[in-house]
Amino acid sequence: MKRKNVFTWIALLLGAGAALAVPNFVTVPYFLHLTILSLIWVIIAQGQNLIQGYTGYVSIAQGAFMGIGAYFSALLAQKAGWPVWVTLPIAPLFTGACALLVGYPCLRVKGHYFAIVTLAFNLVIAIVLLNYSALTGGEAGIQGIPLPEPIPLPWGEIAFKTRANYYYLVLAAAFGATVLCALIVRSRIGLTLRTIHQNEDLAEAIGIVTWRYRLFAFTISATLAGLGGALYAHFTRYINPTPFGVGESLNAILAVILGGSGTLSGPIVGAFTVIFLPEYLRVAETYRLIAYGLILVLATIFMPHGVVRLLSRVVARMRPRPLARS
Repeated sequence: MKRKNVFTWIALLLGAGAALAVPNFVTVPYFLHLTILSLIWVIIAQGQNLIQGYTGYVSIAQGAFMGIGAYFSALLAQKAGWPVWVTLPIAPLFTGACALLVGYPCLRVKGHYFAIVTLAFNLVIAIVLLNYSALTGGEAGIQGIPLPEPIPLPWGEIAFKTRANYYYLVLAAAFGATVLCALIVRSRIGLTLRTIHQNEDLAEAIGIVTWRYRLFAFTISATLAGLGGALYAHFTRYINPTPFGVGESLNAILAVILGGSGTLSGPIVGAFTVIFLPEYLRVAETYRLIAYGLILVLATIFMPHGVVRLLSRVVARMRPRPLARS
């Protein structure tokens, strides 16, 4: 086995061990709360990265798909009485079906037009969630959303009333989302997506039906956003239209850019950044948003390829170069 592969596996094992040990070391409930939200955003950002980082198409609809997944799962669990373990997988599938219907006409357009169309869709969903109060509760939202049912075991049960147990649930979902994206990216489909990103006209010239692959990436992206929204709804146990607006879609785009577009680890770094950075800047009080915006602008200027790619270049430069043969 190559030394690079050995170091990669060691890093993965250390990262997995650290992730599993987080509830034992993070004793402040609020920080564990932020960590859970960050893992939910890892799922959402991985989906955004699939369409944005690998096809080059910027979707401003991730917030809308989060809302669809969140409300669909919450309504089925609370008003229809369905078990949460049934609604959690159904909600992202329903979201993906919605994306399939929306994406079919949207992906007939290219470039900035696609971004504008998805932005319009996000605005429409936000208006529906706000005004269809008979179903969504309007601005008041939905309260008392049930938690996932306890999992019975021979020696007891795993209840999700504690943040620690819910953390492991979200960690498993984030891991599954990352593995799914890795399998897609390293497959023939992923190669085609990168080809579309680099030169879509050439891809069409050699016979690739590019809009089908873009529709696939868009649908998977929305499905992951729906899963993130459903997990968010059952974690907070209260939702209203506010967290599912255009601002959240922009945060998903920002997470991908900051972490590293077109990388698997970039969305993880970006997701934790967009959750934790605003919280640490609360010490600035009234200047918090100004400081946050300034940091994002500077990061975009000086790290246009994201944190992960910057670190990769630094590590590559630190490696000893082979001596030239005389």
